[in-house]
Amino acid sequence: MRKEKKSPISKEKREEMISSIQEFFYNERDEEIGNLAASAVLDFFIEELSSEFYNQGISDAYKYITDRTEDLLGLQK
Repeated sequence: MRKEKKSPISKEKREEMISSIQEFFYNERDEEIGNLAASAVLDFFIEELSSEFYNQGISDAYKYITDRTEDLLGLQK
């Protein structure tokens, strides 16, 4: 039995994401999937893949801030 975790996503946003997953399956795979199946796909992405996107976002933000800091240091007299 899987323990249910509190989702980091609001109920409204989760419903939008589930709808987007259903739309994707219909448009790209010509399959209709229900809310339960789309919810399982979303849970998979959140549990298994979201940390990769988060970590990439952190790396990108670090690079951006570092580049801007170097630009500021170049303005010194």
